[in-house]
Amino acid sequence: MTSIYLLLGTNLGNKSANLQRAKELLTSHAIIIKKESRIYETAAWGNEDQPSFLNQVVEVDSNKSPQRILTLVNQIEEEMGRVRFEKWGERLIDIDILYFGSHEIQNEDLVIPHPEIQNRRFTLAPLAEMAPNFIHPVLKKTQQELFEGCVDPLEVTVWEPVYS
Repeated sequence: MTSIYLLLGTNLGNKSANLQRAKELLTSHAIIIKKESRIYETAAWGNEDQPSFLNQVVEVDSNKSPQRILTLVNQIEEEMGRVRFEKWGERLIDIDILYFGSHEIQNEDLVIPHPEIQNRRFTLAPLAEMAPNFIHPVLKKTQQELFEGCVDPLEVTVWEPVYS
């Protein structure tokens, strides 16, 4: 099986519960979660006039094709109530395929590695935590090197749940 890295993100509703539900639904579709990053909080990227996001990277195993994984994550997003009405808009859940092993894929509905990894601190912080030495198959840099060179100014902090 190939290691696949997915980014989970949410900024609506009970955000930590949204991340948990997304992981449960991935598992229910025979996608095995091998490892999870800590959860990170960041200001919204792109359209900044919205609630902050919680993001988490999960490393998964699957014998499914990249296209099938894309179909499944889109189904999970829809099942959880995601409505796509604005680029970089608020979202109940967003699941991006970041890497599919060292494969490079480029077609009209799927680009792997995700083309914006190197520009997004909220993606690189959990990736550098989980797989600091994983080499980007196109840029030929480790996740740690990409994180250290990232010029994204948005602050990314480890999320600490508040219990009342």
